[in-house]
Amino acid sequence: EILLNPSLKDKYVAVCGSVEERHGIVLAKNEKAKKLGIKTGMTIWEAKNLCPELITVEANMDNYLNYSNKVRKIYSDYTDKIEPFGVDESWLDVTHSKMFGTGMEIAEKIRNRVKNEIGLTVSIGVSFNKIFAKIGSDMKKPDAITEISVENFKKKIWGLSVNQLLYVGRSTENKLKKLNVNTIGDLASTDSAILKKELGKWGEVLLRYAKGDDDSPVINAETESVIKSVGNSMTTYKDLENIDEVKSAFYYLADSVITRVVSHNLGKPRTLSIYVRDNQLNSINRQTSLQKPTILISEICQLATELFATNYAWENNVRTIGLSLSHFDVSDEQTELFENAEEILKKEKAEKCMALIKSKYSDISLINKGVAFSDKKILTKKLSDKPIFK
Repeated sequence: EILLNPSLKDKYVAVCGSVEERHGIVLAKNEKAKKLGIKTGMTIWEAKNLCPELITVEANMDNYLNYSNKVRKIYSDYTDKIEPFGVDESWLDVTHSKMFGTGMEIAEKIRNRVKNEIGLTVSIGVSFNKIFAKIGSDMKKPDAITEISVENFKKKIWGLSVNQLLYVGRSTENKLKKLNVNTIGDLASTDSAILKKELGKWGEVLLRYAKGDDDSPVINAETESVIKSVGNSMTTYKDLENIDEVKSAFYYLADSVITRVVSHNLGKPRTLSIYVRDNQLNSINRQTSLQKPTILISEICQLATELFATNYAWENNVRTIGLSLSHFDVSDEQTELFENAEEILKKEKAEKCMALIKSKYSDISLINKGVAFSDKKILTKKLSDKPIFK
């Protein structure tokens, strides 16, 4: 926003959501505002109590996506393995980009190019896994690079507060503190059985992260289709408070996305991704491969719900939720390999018919009565007006 309006450069500035659409909170702030204690997730009135001179600018996602694409175009000059993490962050795998230099050298080239060609600053973390690269990107801001290596990670990050570890929110932090786990190093030295008892499966995952044992790959940006993915998301008028409400949300999203997949004749997706943002603006992206490509809304909904349940720690209630499908298979031959192939084909045929009807008559409402919100108002402005096609 300051780049687009240079008169804001020396002012206290915060980008905020729309009050009318229940987004009246601070989404981002400049360094001057940050020094006065203004934080992401704070309400506008709280922020202005801290800083009466604060200038608030309503978020303009179209502008941010435009600049995000410009920055990612620079990334793509160095690798095709680019995994977005929200609109303003990405992981890059440069393992096979040695012709451009070391990881640090590539980071420096990217930092300089983004500043000189676009006018933005970036903070970069260089490491041997995604979790530590994320930590590194947050350690020095703005316009800086931090390297966390196999040799120095214990010295550099084990002394950091445990809440600096990705996916450790306020609730998890409080549970860990009860175990006298205050730093990332404390977490790394805690017995896995204790963590599992307190946090369930999630405790074992965080233990691996603290020890540097994160082997999750950076997802390759290249896919086979011209339209690489189709997705949609929604922010409900009140937070989702339990798994049943989340499942209902996924059903509506799956219904919307499958309608578009069928109407564009893309085939059957082989990859499912979900996006979740809680009411403290913490977000996660997760994806899974489908054992069998499908266009059945109920199956997509069930898989999305399972993926959510496995990865979401319920530290906070859910504010925004999204679902996308990708890696489309245009062949129907695979269906014959599964049990009940005839029944599957019959259901898919019916699903296609329903989807085509809904795509032709946009005002029609065809939903599964067994999957619905008890509070009908929760679906107000439920889906993005601009479905995401990639």
